[in-house]
Amino acid sequence: MSDYHTDFGLEHKFVALGDTREVDGGVAIEGYASFFGEADRGGDIVAKGAYAASLAELAGTGGQVKMLWQHDPAQPIGVWDEVREDARGLFVKGRILADVAKGREAARLIEAGAIDGLSIGYRTVRAARNEKGQRLLKELELWEVSLVTFPMLPSARVGAKGDAPEETGFRQLARIIDDARLMLTRPGSGGDLTL
Repeated sequence: MSDYHTDFGLEHKFVALGDTREVDGGVAIEGYASFFGEADRGGDIVAKGAYAASLAELAGTGGQVKMLWQHDPAQPIGVWDEVREDARGLFVKGRILADVAKGREAARLIEAGAIDGLSIGYRTVRAARNEKGQRLLKELELWEVSLVTFPMLPSARVGAKGDAPEETGFRQLARIIDDARLMLTRPGSGGDLTL
């Protein structure tokens, strides 16, 4: 494996939103925003410790990982009170703010089951390719964790752990769009289109 460095823009990864509960002024949410050692549909694998430097820098400067709605930097909807790595991945715990209009909307959509995913926004600092051509993400600069409509993993959703929901039409469409995006952006594909 050789190291792969990039200064390209922000990237995103999607996983399931964990438990929610009502709290004063909003809705408390928690879950894993990223899992270590699992290949996503884009073929990327996050290595243990990939967020350590970024989290340490944020802690040292008093910075904060932002909670956004659908990766839109103009729509913060809450606060991440805890963002940390553990043996499993990147754990997040925070509050969707009920005083923010989009926060109220997000809380209702989660409650109804229409929104069920988390997605991270990050910049790749250091990566390597494995024998299968997958990127092993060794160091990431974490910017934000968003609530999103379509998690990258078809089974990612809010609910009891271990549930395996049916893939809905919307999830199938999201998978098709993601797959098309990957095909068009792979080196040598001849596609210059970015979706």
